[in-house]
Amino acid sequence: MKPADAEKKNADAPPALRVEDVTVKFALRAGTRSLFGFAKKKILTAVDRVSFEIPRGKTVGLVGESGCGKTTLARAIMRLQRIDSGKIFCGNNEISRLPAARMPLPLRRKIQMVFQNPYASLNPRQTIFAVLSEPLEIHFPEMSAREREAEVVALLEQVGLNADHRLRYPHEFSGGQRQRIAIARALAARPELVVCDEPVSALDVSVQAQILALLKKIQAERGVAYLFVAHDLAVVEEISDFVLVMQRGRIVERGTPDEVYGNPQSDCAKALLAAVPRL
Repeated sequence: MKPADAEKKNADAPPALRVEDVTVKFALRAGTRSLFGFAKKKILTAVDRVSFEIPRGKTVGLVGESGCGKTTLARAIMRLQRIDSGKIFCGNNEISRLPAARMPLPLRRKIQMVFQNPYASLNPRQTIFAVLSEPLEIHFPEMSAREREAEVVALLEQVGLNADHRLRYPHEFSGGQRQRIAIARALAARPELVVCDEPVSALDVSVQAQILALLKKIQAERGVAYLFVAHDLAVVEEISDFVLVMQRGRIVERGTPDEVYGNPQSDCAKALLAAVPRL
Protein backbone atom coordinates (compact mmCIF):
# COMPACT_ATOMS: atom_id res chain seq x y z
CA MET A 1 0.00 0.00 0.00
CA LYS A 2 1.32 3.45 -0.93
CA PRO A 3 1.80 5.95 1.95
CA ALA A 4 -0.89 8.27 0.53
CA ASP A 5 -3.39 5.41 0.25
CA ALA A 6 -2.59 4.23 3.78
CA GLU A 7 -3.08 7.76 5.11
CA LYS A 8 -6.51 8.10 3.44
CA LYS A 9 -7.62 4.69 4.73
CA ASN A 10 -6.46 5.53 8.26
CA ALA A 11 -8.27 8.88 8.26
CA ASP A 12 -11.64 7.13 7.77
CA ALA A 13 -11.06 4.43 10.40
CA PRO A 14 -11.49 4.46 14.19
CA PRO A 15 -8.35 5.03 16.29
CA ALA A 16 -5.95 2.11 16.44
CA LEU A 17 -6.14 2.37 20.24
CA ARG A 18 -8.41 4.14 22.68
CA VAL A 19 -7.76 4.14 26.42
CA GLU A 20 -10.52 5.47 28.70
CA ASP A 21 -9.97 6.20 32.41
CA VAL A 22 -7.74 3.16 32.94
CA THR A 23 -6.60 2.48 36.50
CA VAL A 24 -4.23 -0.25 37.67
CA LYS A 25 -3.64 -0.91 41.37
CA PHE A 26 -1.29 -3.22 43.24
CA ALA A 27 -1.67 -4.46 46.81
CA LEU A 28 1.59 -4.16 48.74
CA ARG A 29 2.29 -5.62 52.14
CA ALA A 30 3.37 -2.99 54.62
CA GLY A 31 6.07 -3.66 57.17
CA THR A 32 3.84 -3.24 60.21
CA ARG A 33 1.56 -6.00 61.49
CA SER A 34 -1.90 -5.84 62.94
CA LEU A 35 -2.97 -7.08 66.39
CA PHE A 36 -3.50 -10.57 64.93
CA GLY A 37 -0.09 -10.70 63.26
CA PHE A 38 -1.21 -10.07 59.66
CA ALA A 39 0.70 -7.56 57.59
CA LYS A 40 -1.43 -4.61 56.57
CA LYS A 41 -1.93 -4.10 52.86
CA LYS A 42 -1.06 -0.84 51.17
CA ILE A 43 -2.58 0.00 47.79
CA LEU A 44 -0.29 1.41 45.12
CA THR A 45 -2.03 3.09 42.19
CA ALA A 46 0.41 2.49 39.34
CA VAL A 47 -1.88 3.89 36.62
CA ASP A 48 -4.43 6.50 37.64
CA ARG A 49 -7.40 7.20 35.32
CA VAL A 50 -5.37 7.51 32.14
CA SER A 51 -7.11 8.39 28.87
CA PHE A 52 -5.73 8.89 25.36
CA GLU A 53 -6.04 7.56 21.83
CA ILE A 54 -3.67 6.74 18.99
CA PRO A 55 -4.87 7.49 15.45
CA ARG A 56 -4.03 4.88 12.85
CA GLY A 57 -0.63 5.39 11.28
CA LYS A 58 0.54 7.78 14.01
CA THR A 59 2.94 7.57 16.95
CA VAL A 60 2.17 8.55 20.53
CA GLY A 61 5.22 8.85 22.74
CA LEU A 62 4.72 7.98 26.41
CA VAL A 63 7.55 9.38 28.49
CA GLY A 64 8.31 9.54 32.20
CA GLU A 65 10.82 8.69 34.88
CA SER A 66 11.41 5.12 36.04
CA GLY A 67 8.52 3.91 38.19
CA CYS A 68 5.98 6.38 36.79
CA GLY A 69 3.69 3.58 35.54
CA LYS A 70 4.38 3.72 31.81
CA THR A 71 5.45 0.08 31.46
CA THR A 72 2.49 -1.05 33.59
CA LEU A 73 0.21 0.87 31.24
CA ALA A 74 1.88 -0.74 28.21
CA ARG A 75 1.40 -4.19 29.73
CA ALA A 76 -2.26 -3.39 30.45
CA ILE A 77 -2.78 -2.42 26.81
CA MET A 78 -1.19 -5.71 25.76
CA ARG A 79 -3.54 -7.48 28.22
CA LEU A 80 -0.59 -8.80 30.20
CA GLN A 81 -1.76 -6.82 33.23
CA ARG A 82 -5.27 -6.74 34.70
CA ILE A 83 -6.88 -3.32 35.03
CA ASP A 84 -9.06 -2.27 37.97
CA SER A 85 -11.28 0.13 36.06
CA GLY A 86 -11.63 1.86 32.72
CA LYS A 87 -11.79 0.57 29.16
CA ILE A 88 -9.34 -0.24 26.37
CA PHE A 89 -10.43 -0.39 22.73
CA CYS A 90 -8.56 -1.79 19.74
CA GLY A 91 -10.37 -0.17 16.85
CA ASN A 92 -14.05 -0.69 17.71
CA ASN A 93 -13.38 -3.77 19.86
CA GLU A 94 -13.24 -3.46 23.64
CA ILE A 95 -10.44 -5.66 24.99
CA SER A 96 -10.41 -4.44 28.60
CA ARG A 97 -11.68 -7.65 30.19
CA LEU A 98 -9.85 -10.11 27.97
CA PRO A 99 -6.51 -11.51 29.17
CA ALA A 100 -4.05 -12.04 26.32
CA ALA A 101 -4.44 -15.84 26.42
CA ARG A 102 -8.23 -15.60 25.90
CA MET A 103 -8.21 -12.91 23.24
CA PRO A 104 -9.45 -14.18 19.84
CA LEU A 105 -6.58 -14.59 17.37
CA PRO A 106 -7.91 -12.06 14.82
CA LEU A 107 -8.00 -9.47 17.61
CA ARG A 108 -4.74 -10.52 19.28
CA ARG A 109 -2.73 -10.08 16.11
CA LYS A 110 -3.83 -6.44 15.82
CA ILE A 111 -1.60 -5.43 18.76
CA GLN A 112 2.00 -6.58 18.96
CA MET A 113 4.92 -5.59 21.18
CA VAL A 114 8.64 -4.87 20.87
CA PHE A 115 10.49 -5.23 24.16
CA GLN A 116 13.51 -3.42 25.59
CA ASN A 117 15.78 -6.47 25.61
CA PRO A 118 15.47 -8.37 22.32
CA TYR A 119 17.87 -11.10 23.41
CA ALA A 120 15.64 -11.99 26.36
CA SER A 121 12.55 -12.03 24.14
CA LEU A 122 14.07 -14.30 21.46
CA ASN A 123 14.37 -18.04 22.02
CA PRO A 124 18.14 -18.76 21.90
CA ARG A 125 17.47 -22.33 20.69
CA GLN A 126 15.50 -21.24 17.64
CA THR A 127 16.86 -20.07 14.32
CA ILE A 128 15.61 -16.72 13.12
CA PHE A 129 13.52 -18.57 10.54
CA ALA A 130 11.74 -20.42 13.37
CA VAL A 131 11.32 -17.19 15.36
CA LEU A 132 9.62 -15.44 12.44
CA SER A 133 7.70 -18.49 11.20
CA GLU A 134 5.93 -19.04 14.51
CA PRO A 135 3.59 -16.01 14.35
CA LEU A 136 2.90 -16.76 10.69
CA GLU A 137 1.83 -20.31 11.55
CA ILE A 138 -0.40 -19.03 14.37
CA HIS A 139 -2.10 -16.14 12.59
CA PHE A 140 -2.01 -17.33 8.96
CA PRO A 141 -2.35 -21.14 9.05
CA GLU A 142 -3.48 -21.13 5.42
CA MET A 143 0.06 -20.20 4.31
CA SER A 144 2.04 -22.95 2.63
CA ALA A 145 5.61 -23.70 3.72
CA ARG A 146 6.92 -21.96 0.61
CA GLU A 147 4.80 -18.87 1.28
CA ARG A 148 6.00 -18.74 4.89
CA GLU A 149 9.62 -18.88 3.80
CA ALA A 150 9.06 -16.08 1.28
CA GLU A 151 7.33 -14.00 3.96
CA VAL A 152 10.21 -14.54 6.42
CA VAL A 153 12.70 -13.35 3.80
CA ALA A 154 10.50 -10.31 3.02
CA LEU A 155 10.29 -9.43 6.73
CA LEU A 156 14.06 -9.66 7.15
CA GLU A 157 14.64 -7.47 4.12
CA GLN A 158 12.13 -4.91 5.35
CA VAL A 159 14.06 -4.48 8.60
CA GLY A 160 17.42 -4.19 6.83
CA LEU A 161 18.67 -7.78 7.11
CA ASN A 162 19.03 -10.42 4.40
CA ALA A 163 17.77 -13.89 3.57
CA ASP A 164 20.87 -15.67 4.88
CA HIS A 165 20.20 -14.33 8.38
CA ARG A 166 17.19 -16.64 8.70
CA LEU A 167 19.53 -19.60 9.28
CA ARG A 168 21.37 -18.04 12.22
CA TYR A 169 20.66 -17.96 15.97
CA PRO A 170 20.04 -14.88 18.15
CA HIS A 171 23.50 -14.95 19.79
CA GLU A 172 25.11 -14.47 16.38
CA PHE A 173 23.71 -10.94 16.05
CA SER A 174 24.51 -7.54 17.54
CA GLY A 175 22.04 -5.79 19.82
CA GLY A 176 20.80 -3.56 17.01
CA GLN A 177 20.33 -6.53 14.68
CA ARG A 178 18.43 -8.45 17.35
CA GLN A 179 16.10 -5.49 17.78
CA ARG A 180 15.50 -5.51 14.02
CA ILE A 181 14.56 -9.19 14.31
CA ALA A 182 12.20 -8.39 17.20
CA ILE A 183 10.56 -5.72 15.04
CA ALA A 184 10.22 -8.20 12.17
CA ARG A 185 8.56 -10.70 14.51
CA ALA A 186 6.03 -8.06 15.61
CA LEU A 187 5.32 -7.18 11.98
CA ALA A 188 4.78 -10.83 11.04
CA ALA A 189 1.27 -10.69 12.51
CA ARG A 190 0.45 -7.63 10.34
CA PRO A 191 -0.63 -5.55 13.34
CA GLU A 192 -2.45 -2.25 13.40
CA LEU A 193 -0.60 -1.14 16.55
CA VAL A 194 2.87 -1.94 17.87
CA VAL A 195 3.67 -1.16 21.51
CA CYS A 196 7.38 -0.32 21.71
CA ASP A 197 8.57 -0.55 25.33
CA GLU A 198 11.96 1.21 25.60
CA PRO A 199 13.06 -0.39 22.30
CA VAL A 200 16.28 1.61 21.90
CA SER A 201 17.34 2.36 25.48
CA ALA A 202 19.90 -0.49 25.53
CA LEU A 203 21.51 0.59 22.23
CA ASP A 204 24.24 3.13 21.55
CA VAL A 205 23.27 6.48 20.04
CA SER A 206 24.16 5.68 16.42
CA VAL A 207 22.19 2.42 16.49
CA GLN A 208 19.27 4.18 18.21
CA ALA A 209 19.05 6.58 15.27
CA GLN A 210 19.03 3.67 12.81
CA ILE A 211 16.22 1.86 14.65
CA LEU A 212 14.12 5.03 14.91
CA ALA A 213 14.58 5.65 11.18
CA LEU A 214 13.55 2.05 10.50
CA LEU A 215 10.39 2.37 12.59
CA LYS A 216 9.40 5.53 10.73
CA LYS A 217 10.06 3.87 7.37
CA ILE A 218 7.90 0.88 8.33
CA GLN A 219 5.13 3.19 9.50
CA ALA A 220 5.14 5.03 6.17
CA GLU A 221 4.98 1.74 4.26
CA ARG A 222 2.47 -0.15 6.40
CA GLY A 223 0.38 2.54 8.09
CA VAL A 224 0.99 0.93 11.49
CA ALA A 225 0.49 2.96 14.69
CA TYR A 226 3.00 3.00 17.56
CA LEU A 227 2.81 3.53 21.28
CA PHE A 228 6.44 4.41 21.97
CA VAL A 229 7.36 4.11 25.65
CA ALA A 230 10.62 5.71 26.81
CA HIS A 231 12.29 7.74 29.53
CA ASP A 232 14.42 9.75 27.07
CA LEU A 233 12.64 12.85 25.80
CA ALA A 234 15.11 13.30 22.94
CA VAL A 235 14.23 9.87 21.56
CA VAL A 236 10.50 10.46 21.97
CA GLU A 237 10.74 13.82 20.19
CA GLU A 238 12.41 12.17 17.21
CA ILE A 239 9.61 9.69 16.49
CA SER A 240 6.36 11.01 18.01
CA ASP A 241 3.40 12.85 16.52
CA PHE A 242 1.97 13.38 20.00
CA VAL A 243 3.58 13.20 23.45
CA LEU A 244 2.21 12.12 26.84
CA VAL A 245 4.21 12.88 29.98
CA MET A 246 3.50 10.50 32.86
CA GLN A 247 4.26 11.00 36.55
CA ARG A 248 3.13 8.86 39.49
CA GLY A 249 0.59 7.04 37.36
CA ARG A 250 -1.03 10.13 35.85
CA ILE A 251 -0.70 11.97 32.56
CA VAL A 252 0.53 15.39 33.70
CA GLU A 253 1.11 16.88 30.26
CA ARG A 254 0.11 16.15 26.68
CA GLY A 255 0.60 17.82 23.33
CA THR A 256 2.56 17.85 20.10
CA PRO A 257 6.35 17.66 20.39
CA ASP A 258 6.55 21.39 19.62
CA GLU A 259 4.12 22.16 22.45
CA VAL A 260 5.69 19.90 25.07
CA TYR A 261 9.30 20.63 24.18
CA GLY A 262 8.89 24.29 23.28
CA ASN A 263 6.76 25.31 26.24
CA PRO A 264 6.59 22.60 28.93
CA GLN A 265 3.96 23.23 31.60
CA SER A 266 4.53 20.47 34.15
CA ASP A 267 7.47 20.21 36.54
CA CYS A 268 8.00 16.64 35.34
CA ALA A 269 8.37 17.65 31.68
CA LYS A 270 10.71 20.48 32.66
CA ALA A 271 12.89 18.10 34.69
CA LEU A 272 13.01 15.54 31.88
CA LEU A 273 13.94 18.24 29.37
CA ALA A 274 16.67 19.54 31.66
CA ALA A 275 18.21 16.05 31.64
CA VAL A 276 18.47 15.94 27.83
CA PRO A 277 22.13 16.47 26.77
CA ARG A 278 22.70 19.63 24.76
CA LEU A 279 25.51 20.21 22.28
